Amino acid sequence: MAYVIRSKNYFPAASAAARSKFRLTHPRTLSTETLTASPSQTPLTLSPAPQPLDLTSFPKLFASTSTKSLLRAIFNLHLMSIDPAVDLGIAVMRSKMMQTDDGLLKKMILKVVKKTVYEHFCAGEDVKEAAKTMHGLWEEGLKGILDYGLEDAEGNEDCDRNLLEFLKTVEMTTRLPPSSVSYACVKITAICPISLLLRVSDLLRWEYKHPAMASQNLPWKLPSFPVLSESSPVYHTQTRPPPLSPSEEEDLHLAEARLFALCQRCSDANLPILVDAEYSSVQPAIDHLTCAAMVKFNERTLRLRYRGNEDAKLIVYGTVQAYLRDSIERLGLYSEAARKHGVPIGFKLVRGAYITRETTLATSLGEKSPIHNNIDDTHACYNRCAEFMLEKIADGTGAAVLATHNLESGKLVATKAEELGIRKQDDNLQFAQLMGMAAGLSLGLRNAGFNVSKYLPFGPVDQVLPYLLRRAEENRGLLSGNNLDIELMSTELKTRMKRTLFGT
Repeated sequence: MAYVIRSKNYFPAASAAARSKFRLTHPRTLSTETLTASPSQTPLTLSPAPQPLDLTSFPKLFASTSTKSLLRAIFNLHLMSIDPAVDLGIAVMRSKMMQTDDGLLKKMILKVVKKTVYEHFCAGEDVKEAAKTMHGLWEEGLKGILDYGLEDAEGNEDCDRNLLEFLKTVEMTTRLPPSSVSYACVKITAICPISLLLRVSDLLRWEYKHPAMASQNLPWKLPSFPVLSESSPVYHTQTRPPPLSPSEEEDLHLAEARLFALCQRCSDANLPILVDAEYSSVQPAIDHLTCAAMVKFNERTLRLRYRGNEDAKLIVYGTVQAYLRDSIERLGLYSEAARKHGVPIGFKLVRGAYITRETTLATSLGEKSPIHNNIDDTHACYNRCAEFMLEKIADGTGAAVLATHNLESGKLVATKAEELGIRKQDDNLQFAQLMGMAAGLSLGLRNAGFNVSKYLPFGPVDQVLPYLLRRAEENRGLLSGNNLDIELMSTELKTRMKRTLFGT
């Protein structure tokens, strides 16, 4: 596959007139008090206001959900909250047999997986099945984010093949009703060799630690944003890494071209794209590439709006993981750098899904974990990051996907959005949850009038096993916390049974 590299062809900073086009939604006077970047900042607090979410009207909440779907969801959530069952499932899915054997036993196990956790968390084995699932969500008033289940790529051949799959997914979404699709998404680890991401991340960390010494080794850097802050983990890089070799630089240019080709197709389709976050050993390289795409394609959005296309959407969104101590600092750095470039920022906010991996690595190196000490600190950090992005939406300089399964965060953010006067159907604000999780929150936000999407992983069962393992292992606490969903669904089932039996 041939790629055209245009690494030097970047738009200049947008004019003031173009920038003003992005500020069409919420002209208002905001507080000049800014959100500080201190990790110890107090949690988001709000003035008393009516709660915008109603999770007590069960018939209204689950009016579009079939009884069969309720029963299946309750069963799967119960199953995934039982630690011995989760441990057994993880052991089986990681067994040598599942990696190498193609016999009858493996096929039977995959069939069981498909009928339980797979059908609960995944949208289907191919694009057609995923589109059918998305259509069902659309009928319920929810949007979809199709996520093709691709994992880390080892070489350029894998990357090229994965790019084609991402492009096919984008093409398919363009044929669906526009109101049913909110975003495309991509894992950079699927379109750039993982070994190269590790090398680039090492060089970026060394440059941060020794800027005067390292700058000469980074001639390949693109116009982008700073990707590391004072609280960022840099212990991965203990010694000075060698510069990229000519072949590594060529591979990096190919990776840039793949990402830009995908972003260009999304821009042509006016379909925003979310770039997923990964583990900290490769995240600096991912952020560098993502922010470079943000500079290029979000500036293009401003130009389109300046030329009269008022419906042009912000195209590139990065991802910030709130369980990391440096998340609020980096948001501040991104915002300031974007202001200098004259472009709006877009970010998806998540809590994070690599707790075990990050903690194990830091401990092995005798370093402090990059993750907050406890879940409450993570919740507080998430709320601060969400408030920061809401203020960017309100003043017209940003857009956000607030991906949360936490009810209290959902309530706080929804209330804060109303306080800032952000329209509930503003394209720059979207709530999102994983398929199979936080149904009560998703439907409550939908009923309140907000844009709500479900993340829809799809692909062959054996191909998405790594995704299912992460859902099971890293989020078992989150899954066991789905008692609210179980309670809400059980109450609705009891109501339906009474109505069937007694007509009340």
